Amino acid sequence: MTHGNTEKDKTVHETKSNDEKVPHDKTFVSTVLAKNEENEFLEPDRHNILKRRKPFYGGKDHIFRDPEVTEYYRQMYENATYEGRFHFDPDFQWTPKQERKLLWKIEFRACLWACIMFIGLQLDRGNISQALSDSMLKDLGLTTNDYNTGQTIFRVCFLAAELPSQLVSKKIGPDRWIPTQITLWSIVAICQCKLTGKGSFYATRALLGLLEGGFIADTVSWLSYFYTVTSICASLLAFGILRMRGILGWAGWRWLFLLEGIFTLIIGLLSFIQLPPSPVQTKAWFRPKGWFTEFEEKLIVNRVLRDDPSKGDMHNRQAVTVKQLWESLCDYDLWPLYFIGLVSYIPTSTVSAYLTLTLKQLGFSTFNTNLLTIPANFAHLILLLAQTWLTENINERTLTSTLQPLWIIPCIGTLAFWSDSLTNVWGTYAVLVVLLSSPYIHAILVGWCSRNSNTVRSRTVSAAVYNMFVQAGSIIAANIYRKDDSPKYRRGNRVLFAIAFVSLASLLATKVYYVWRNKSREKIWSAMTIEEQNDYRKNTKDKGNKRLDFRFVH
Repeated sequence: MTHGNTEKDKTVHETKSNDEKVPHDKTFVSTVLAKNEENEFLEPDRHNILKRRKPFYGGKDHIFRDPEVTEYYRQMYENATYEGRFHFDPDFQWTPKQERKLLWKIEFRACLWACIMFIGLQLDRGNISQALSDSMLKDLGLTTNDYNTGQTIFRVCFLAAELPSQLVSKKIGPDRWIPTQITLWSIVAICQCKLTGKGSFYATRALLGLLEGGFIADTVSWLSYFYTVTSICASLLAFGILRMRGILGWAGWRWLFLLEGIFTLIIGLLSFIQLPPSPVQTKAWFRPKGWFTEFEEKLIVNRVLRDDPSKGDMHNRQAVTVKQLWESLCDYDLWPLYFIGLVSYIPTSTVSAYLTLTLKQLGFSTFNTNLLTIPANFAHLILLLAQTWLTENINERTLTSTLQPLWIIPCIGTLAFWSDSLTNVWGTYAVLVVLLSSPYIHAILVGWCSRNSNTVRSRTVSAAVYNMFVQAGSIIAANIYRKDDSPKYRRGNRVLFAIAFVSLASLLATKVYYVWRNKSREKIWSAMTIEEQNDYRKNTKDKGNKRLDFRFVH
């Protein structure tokens, strides 16, 4: 988002003809134009996305070079009582070396613990798959349809809790709410070791969904690329724990729920002292020196604001009002991303939920089944990291995201139409591994929603709404494989095949939509004089992504 025409911008414009005006959007100022060491602008090759450069905000060339823009946002931060407003300094500079050093410190201090919290989440919501391989359904007298119902209950409750949880987090702060969530759901997870039948299974599924809902929306936008590390850990843990079957007369799956639940409970309790409210509020009675020096705090605040000035328009203990909530829900410019979230993960979610049952059906033992899930999870992690890195470094979301449906379509097609599917043991296993190794675009989509929101209020709600659509897709996924379609699930796989094509089409349509929206705005913006643009910035009532000087990323 661009908010000002600086002297540098004017110089660039003077070298252009009237019909070649340079865009005033944030992407142009912060990404397309890069600065070399002599403080001169360099314009990368626009036709080669691999040559695009990531912006550096530590020099003199950034969004706040214009004094009028600076004053506008300074007043906004004061009115919002933004916690980092005292460190806001348009003249503050730092070096790339100082930035890299600080980023490593942030990753060690904050990201590492967030990764551990995600491990706890994934263990407690994903160990149901490992439990299935240890005959849990047979022990409890449940059918696969009962399992589907339990998973549907979990996801409906997860979906219902998303938005309320996000609003509570915004009111009291994620540093308080997230540890509370983890502690409560870990207690429920432990209670699963005493399941007796259908009623207790459904009850614990519902409680886990209600308590885990919202956790991802609070944290995945900045750490989602760590997500699937836990799938590998879960499989290795399950391999060992399920061998405890018979100890104290318990089935292995009961030990699995008990021990992994205790592990998550410890994470939840430690999180109360590990999560600071914000980068400028890391000092506490048990951490008197805090995490960062004053220079580092200032660097963090100014780096964040120069990347997106709207991140200071609310403070971290400010609740979202009903009016603001309604405005965010009615933000039609984000609806295409919500729809992508609805359909994109259904094919892999369906197959993944039945993976251990499928491997057992192919003749593998309980222990080998859990080990055989590791290759797909490991490859999935590598591709997730690679795709997310590629997306951010070439600043292209749609085309890199289409890798997921293009990867999935031939694999699902094989399961749906290959005559030896689920008969040829190693051939089927190979297809499943390739399918579940597919690039995962969840991290890209969450960041995409955040960037196209352009206000803290909208960003808070959009993260929750997006995850609600993802969970709605999970509910659909949980009911595609049915008992009357087993064991090869031909009908279900044909449905998944069609959904994968819908996912591909929705991604391409979204890019067309955002390109059209940007061109429409640029046409209006370019027709305005410099004075009219400055007057618009100061006096417009347009907010967030409805501002004429905002451009959607795609």
